[in-house]
Amino acid sequence: MNLIEQQETPLFAALRKYMDENTISFHVPGHKGGRGIPEFQEFVGKSILAIDVTAGILEMDTVCNPLGVIREAEQLAAQAFGADSAHFLVNGTTAGIQAMILAVANPGDEIILPRNAHRSAVGGLILSGARPIYIEPVIDDYMGIAMGITPESVRKALVEHPNAKAVFVINPTYYGVASDLKEIVKIAHSFDKPVIVDEAHGAHFGFSPNLPLSAMEAGADMSAASVHKLIGSMTQSSILLVKSDLIDDRKVKAAMNLTQTTSPSYPLMASLDVARKQMAINGKAMLDKTIKLCETARKKLNRIDGIYVMGRDVEGSEGCYAYDQTKLAINVRELGLSGFEMEKMLRYGYHIAVELSDLYNVLAVGAIGDNEESLDALVKAVDDIAKNHSRKNVVKITCDLPESQELVVSPRFAFYSEKREVLLEDAKGEISAEMLMAYPPGIPIICPGERITDHVIEYAKALNQEGCHLQGTEDPQAKVIKVLADKNAEEYYRKMVRVV
Repeated sequence: MNLIEQQETPLFAALRKYMDENTISFHVPGHKGGRGIPEFQEFVGKSILAIDVTAGILEMDTVCNPLGVIREAEQLAAQAFGADSAHFLVNGTTAGIQAMILAVANPGDEIILPRNAHRSAVGGLILSGARPIYIEPVIDDYMGIAMGITPESVRKALVEHPNAKAVFVINPTYYGVASDLKEIVKIAHSFDKPVIVDEAHGAHFGFSPNLPLSAMEAGADMSAASVHKLIGSMTQSSILLVKSDLIDDRKVKAAMNLTQTTSPSYPLMASLDVARKQMAINGKAMLDKTIKLCETARKKLNRIDGIYVMGRDVEGSEGCYAYDQTKLAINVRELGLSGFEMEKMLRYGYHIAVELSDLYNVLAVGAIGDNEESLDALVKAVDDIAKNHSRKNVVKITCDLPESQELVVSPRFAFYSEKREVLLEDAKGEISAEMLMAYPPGIPIICPGERITDHVIEYAKALNQEGCHLQGTEDPQAKVIKVLADKNAEEYYRKMVRVV
């Protein structure tokens, strides 16, 4: 990486120059530098609205076919992240995940992916028409969460499905668990299969040797990384990285242009430009400081009676090759609390907002914007709550995570089929036409095309009883779910697949 070049921010510099020139705007957006929305401008400031411009301005380039400052900024990003090419995303990492799937799979093709993949991957299956071959992640029974996948499970899937077009990996999971990605890549490449990576929670990995390997360092072919989540850019800004002899970057770009807006947010892209510079120049020092703060907080939290915070102690166990120390997954089951209850106590009793809660845990995400004061406040709040809840060693919720469901028809077939509505509690045996998930983390309990089981229904009830807001169904309360209307849909789909 050329650190002198990494000092440059071509897109951000162009926007600042445009603002300083006091250009008279006769282009969109209609607020015209903020003058058209004075109340909002007064709150957020003039500069952010002054650089909220359009791709129609000559020197501002276009994200669909970048040839100027956006291209320069993306080339610097590729260099910083260790890729051959980089593409700015303003539709979040969701857009990148879907573009990756569209770039490697045609309708009817198979893709190998873990069952705990994010809902955006299911969306990519629907858009592409690909059929998922799910790998079971390892389950940590005490934490009640899905961990990583093993290299052995990937090899087995490739042997059983030699026509699969790609292997999809999460690096890391929402909770910070990283699989042995380098070995998985080695196995997949031995079968001439590309590895595409959901790196929504791992954009920071390549900037400190004290963190798990990034997708690019591990030799993966593509990754979509949420720069906004952990290394400073604005929400919704992400990056798609490509480094591969197995994938044509032009096809990746074509796939992106199917789903990404033609009116990108320049403030979002400018924040990517600046965040990249900051990581390239100061990333190691900033991340090592963050890791130190989080490790100190983890030690303090683990001294609290009834609290367990997962860390590097799980490295080397099945399903966890490496662990992201910036994650604080705080298990509260021995306090007789659910994670949902703990989240509410922290939010309304201490004004602390965590990233997510589940049946047993709350997840606090440490990042470069944290400091000793913020982490001490979290530790103190958890300590206060624990003191008011005697250690009961009682598991309040006994319903385990559902295992993979039977995939009866492809997600795309289910999405476009005729549907009918049934009560979720009466849906046993039906083929789902919708996703059902807790969000965050956005991991489906049931996906389109899968058969609904008693276990799915029981788990959804358990989540509801604990105050979790289920999502994915058209019914906002998730009491009703859409299923395939045609009882012969399964038979028709099998005939269709045989013809293909």
